[in-house]
Amino acid sequence: MAHYGHRLQFGTFITPVNSPPTAAIARAQLSERLGYDLVTFQDHPYQPSFLDTWTLMTWVAAQTERIHIAPNVLNLPLRPPAVTARAAASLDLLSGGRFDLGLGAGGFWDAIDAMGGRRLTPGQAVDALSEAIDVIRGIWNAGERAPLRIPGDYYHLDGAKRGPAPAHAVPIWVGAYKPRMLRLTGRKADGWLPSLAYLQPGDLRAGNAAIDQAATDAGRDPREIRRLLNIGGRFSGPANGGGAGGAAAPTAPLRDGGQLSGPSPQWVEQLLPLVVEEGIGTLILMGDDPATLQQFAEEVAPALREAVERELGVDSTVERTVRNSIALAKRREGIDYDAVPDSLTDTVIEPGDLDFPRVRSTYMRGGSPGLVFRVSTVEQVVDALAFARRHPDAPLAIRSGGHGISGRSTNDGGIVIDLSKLNEIEVLDEATRRVRIQPGARWMDVAAALAEHGWALSSGDYGGVGVGGLATAGGIGWLVREHGLTIDHLRAVEIVLADGRLVRASDDENSELFWAVRGAGANVGIVVSFEFEVDTVGDVGWAQLAFDASDTAGFLERWGSAVENAPRDLTSFLIMGGPRPGQPAIAQVLAVVDSDDPETIVDRLQPLADTAPLVDQSVQLLPYSAVMANAQGGDHDGRGEPTSRSGLIDHITPEFAQAATRMLETGAVYFFQIRSVGGAVADIDPDATAYAHRSANFSVVAFGSRRERLDEVWDELLVHFDGLYLSFETDLRPDRVTDAFPTATLARLRALKRRYDPDHVFRDNFSVAQVAEVS
Repeated sequence: MAHYGHRLQFGTFITPVNSPPTAAIARAQLSERLGYDLVTFQDHPYQPSFLDTWTLMTWVAAQTERIHIAPNVLNLPLRPPAVTARAAASLDLLSGGRFDLGLGAGGFWDAIDAMGGRRLTPGQAVDALSEAIDVIRGIWNAGERAPLRIPGDYYHLDGAKRGPAPAHAVPIWVGAYKPRMLRLTGRKADGWLPSLAYLQPGDLRAGNAAIDQAATDAGRDPREIRRLLNIGGRFSGPANGGGAGGAAAPTAPLRDGGQLSGPSPQWVEQLLPLVVEEGIGTLILMGDDPATLQQFAEEVAPALREAVERELGVDSTVERTVRNSIALAKRREGIDYDAVPDSLTDTVIEPGDLDFPRVRSTYMRGGSPGLVFRVSTVEQVVDALAFARRHPDAPLAIRSGGHGISGRSTNDGGIVIDLSKLNEIEVLDEATRRVRIQPGARWMDVAAALAEHGWALSSGDYGGVGVGGLATAGGIGWLVREHGLTIDHLRAVEIVLADGRLVRASDDENSELFWAVRGAGANVGIVVSFEFEVDTVGDVGWAQLAFDASDTAGFLERWGSAVENAPRDLTSFLIMGGPRPGQPAIAQVLAVVDSDDPETIVDRLQPLADTAPLVDQSVQLLPYSAVMANAQGGDHDGRGEPTSRSGLIDHITPEFAQAATRMLETGAVYFFQIRSVGGAVADIDPDATAYAHRSANFSVVAFGSRRERLDEVWDELLVHFDGLYLSFETDLRPDRVTDAFPTATLARLRALKRRYDPDHVFRDNFSVAQVAEVS
């Protein structure tokens, strides 16, 4: 008995006739309605009575929603593999991960030659297919940044660009019969796709043996290779054959000229050995007759599934994932991959997986974690954290949106719990403007959802930032002077503690924990939902101003004074870069005025406009959601390590302005930003939250390309600061924690750390624990 652990699947094999052109589409849609997993089409580009298979598959993908689509099999000599790879990835992305790739080495050489294809001997065709598989996989490997070079005899690539990566790990199935093709399948393919009509008794078993041996010789697990089979036949007898449990006619031979026959129960008996003894995991029904497709789907498939489960004692709907040898070789030391619980199987992304390039890095940092859990439920968060607790020596990162200026949302060789799929936004109470937001939501999506109700929630300045990191650290954004920090609107959280308990925290429940979450949440748990009370906000004034800041120190001082003296409905940020030889210093000033009255907006902006000569300006009246729609979706692909320093300051004094100017003149800083804070932020008692530096009117951040040089010039400014904002800080020296929290606040946090995280599970994101406690 041979069974490879694959989920039992059923597909159809539709003729791509062009008369009428809609016939093949209708059969594909019928296949989906009947519950088939897969619809496939033969590929004969030289056949004028057929539609082009690739065009047909694209059209079918657009006309269906669930079913997978594949060629059965693609005629490789007329389909250049590099182009085929990009076409396959594109169709997979457009269809939401529903494309699978069947390949054939050729055949019908006269017709191929007539179409301009290269005529090959059988041996050459196998070698060409082998090269083509390498080309296709190389193009798909978008995570590898080096250009693709394959010095093949049939397909020669010299510096081809890689990508795009498909939406899912597109399997490559090979239609194979002869020994060399079978061995190639075992070495390189993800599936074997023969047709029953072309096989003699014993061929399946012999083919499996050849594939298994070749796979083993190549260091692969034979279970990596799915066994598919095209089948055909005619039903006879009663329409339902007496049902799966009814009396069946005597079993006919397995094949009759490659055709199954008899009523439905007899088909089940004929097919059962193919699954349980020959290891077939996918049965593909050839034919275009709707009645046959329906009878098979309604009577054969479910009965066969039940019979397989009785024979094998396994759930035939569950796929037993087997990673290939290449993926296994990329596993990192110190992580017990085999101990990942079943509840997390669907969330796991390893370094050798296709999706790994999508999750390895953040917006600001390149990473190479050993394991990423992309969780989608609170229960999975609990289980992922339990797994991480069993690996105390592995770095642990908790990621929400993956922006991560501090760089702590990924790591090297450790574990990442990615919360991006926990991204729901829900209105709890219209009257009180109470909303529930999960940590993986991004602020541009939050702003868009709240705008439908005429609301807004003060957040950061970039819409691509995730809710979780910002809403546990502070939240200095475009509405901060009027509406306060993001954490000031927080009313309750649900949080998974270090020991795996899920608790609710608010002013009335676990109030000390709730205090810590607002400013130091990364130290005490993983927040899986936030409840906010949001504000009513309409259209706002959005200003983008550029100044000649040649008098840099004077400009900084004047801008700071104008902001401090402005009404609270104005919030402004300032950005400068390093010196540019022969060109004046340019400062960008961005501002939001929380008003939809043009006169008010101009009145608020005029003092800013008077601080230095204007070289450019733009002022618009926009919804707040439009201001926050400043990020692209998709995956992050950060490179390198962010290097930034942060500080909080009460006033832009002449002394600080001069020191900041000297720092910019060194060229060690390529991005310098000052954000206004103050206003409503200072209305909150400093002891009310773990974010205690409420008197600061400004948050200052600088980015540099060299850590040592940035630290050197920044440390000269430390005398001017009173506190820092951890979300903008990458320096991991212990002094940064004492800078971030006043003495009394830090003592209170350390007591809570000992209570809620005594084993120091949350250790890799500016832990407040003392060195002695950690060791």
